[in-house]
Amino acid sequence: MSDIIACLGAGRMGRGIAVVFAYAGHPVKLVDFKARSEADFKKLETEALGEIRGVLSNLAKFGMFDASKVDTIVSRVSVVPESGAQAAFSSAAVIFEGVPEVLDLKREALARASALAGRNTIIASTTSTILVDDMADAVVDAGRFLNAHWLNPAFLVPLVELSPGAKTRPETTAAIKSMLEGIGKAPVVCAATPGYIVPRIQGMAMNEAARMVEEGVATAEDIDKAIIHGFGFRFAILGLLEFIDWGGGDILYHTSRY
Repeated sequence: MSDIIACLGAGRMGRGIAVVFAYAGHPVKLVDFKARSEADFKKLETEALGEIRGVLSNLAKFGMFDASKVDTIVSRVSVVPESGAQAAFSSAAVIFEGVPEVLDLKREALARASALAGRNTIIASTTSTILVDDMADAVVDAGRFLNAHWLNPAFLVPLVELSPGAKTRPETTAAIKSMLEGIGKAPVVCAATPGYIVPRIQGMAMNEAARMVEEGVATAEDIDKAIIHGFGFRFAILGLLEFIDWGGGDILYHTSRY
């Protein structure tokens, strides 16, 4: 399998994924899928590579790795114009789609990219909202397609939520899971349902926090302080279901009804 990673789109998500894979030693191609003038493309290229260099420089300043390696890591990333899309996609092990969260835009981009991709190239949408099966029939060979939801910032948050669809081949999911584990990420597999795992739980928690402010339970500042120093501190170490098991299912039963 090729070790080249292609990102369909050179925006925030593509740049974050580029940092992750370039740091891990992979060549990364950020493919700009829009027709642009040479001047506009050069502007985008300078901006994208500048942001990637800035992120890596900051991480090095925080002591996460030797600053002398920044140039080498950045050199693994290239920004590719639309005219170079076929060469980039046909040579990639994985294409991560990161265009705006509009179904028609994603379907169009995925159809074009999958037609240019190699036969063994895995294609993953990074959508945070659209179900895999709503896009799969736009992809040439839907068996190699799934959702791979990264949490921003992609270069800091270990989790990637993998959501295979009805047509996704098991070996596709297994291959991308293994690749992500190999670069130090923490992939999980979940069914194709709205919200995946974290956004679904997060949405409920955010609504409850807003409701507590509305009811006058506590100030917004104190609720956030409680989350940072209590909830967040605890669940950075324990999983929610692990905590239920640790405290006892009977405790959850009785407290839920009180």
